[in-house]
Amino acid sequence: MNPHFQMLSATQGKLLQLTCVFVVMCCTLLVFIAVLVDFIQFQKRGSVKKEKKSIVETGTMILFFLLYYAFLRSRTGVLDIAYSWLRDALALIGTASVVVGCFVNIRGRFDLGKNWSNQIKIYDDHSLVSNGMYRIVRHPLYASLIWMFIGASLLYVNYLALLATWVIFIPFMYYRAKQEETLLEKEFEGYSDYRKKVGMFFPKF
Repeated sequence: MNPHFQMLSATQGKLLQLTCVFVVMCCTLLVFIAVLVDFIQFQKRGSVKKEKKSIVETGTMILFFLLYYAFLRSRTGVLDIAYSWLRDALALIGTASVVVGCFVNIRGRFDLGKNWSNQIKIYDDHSLVSNGMYRIVRHPLYASLIWMFIGASLLYVNYLALLATWVIFIPFMYYRAKQEETLLEKEFEGYSDYRKKVGMFFPKF
């Protein structure tokens, strides 16, 4: 192979990696801003009909993010992949997953609107949301974060970050989602049918 071509390919691969990292950083920042906006708008909202405290809330999610970031920052768990084409493919797939997750998260917040809360709450004027992103998955805010964490793990080729997502984050999200669904099923007659038709974190085909 021509040495010049090899150098060119290495340069292009490096540029691709840097571009993907920049995109992921922007998506992460956008989600943090969206969470902050929800806190400012709805955290002190009154007229609570039912409430259930959960260990899984924004604070514990941020703690997981810090653990996850520590794996990425320290490069602990990074796999050494010899094939540049495979690294590039993982970077593209991972970045696409992060971008889709970011879009679903922000759009899902618009769909959820004033029903959002940090803890599990049913408001007096609570409505069952089944439109927009909620037609794809029952918990788009949680699902989108799962997709973003998985995507970033692929981009950084970090098996510990990916393992932490599957072993810690997803079970925590499942626990929180089941807590919410228990209240929603008691509150809304049509929730059982909705749950049968729509997947929790991944679409039903």
